[in-house]
Amino acid sequence: MNIFVSNLNFKVRSEDLKNLFQQYGEVVSSKVITDKFSGRSRGFGFVEMKNESDGQRAIDELNEKDYEGRNISVSVAKPRAEGSGPSGGRSSHGGGHSRHDSMED
Repeated sequence: MNIFVSNLNFKVRSEDLKNLFQQYGEVVSSKVITDKFSGRSRGFGFVEMKNESDGQRAIDELNEKDYEGRNISVSVAKPRAEGSGPSGGRSSHGGGHSRHDSMED
């Protein structure tokens, strides 16, 4: 189960997230997202847990709880939309409007 964690204290690191979630079950991976230029935390991250029921229990018990001085938000991570990435999910196909010619036969 992939879990999204937001409103993290900027001092929290990936290892800290792993330690927090290990209380609920096996953590496959944890990652605090950082700014690619400054290297500073962006205040959110992801935790992947091996067992879905353990992940759901972690979500239920940690959501809106204080962690390192901030009430964190914990939820099931939504799958990345296809084509999303550095461009913010914007299409490179132009104006985004389709042209419909209305001609009667």
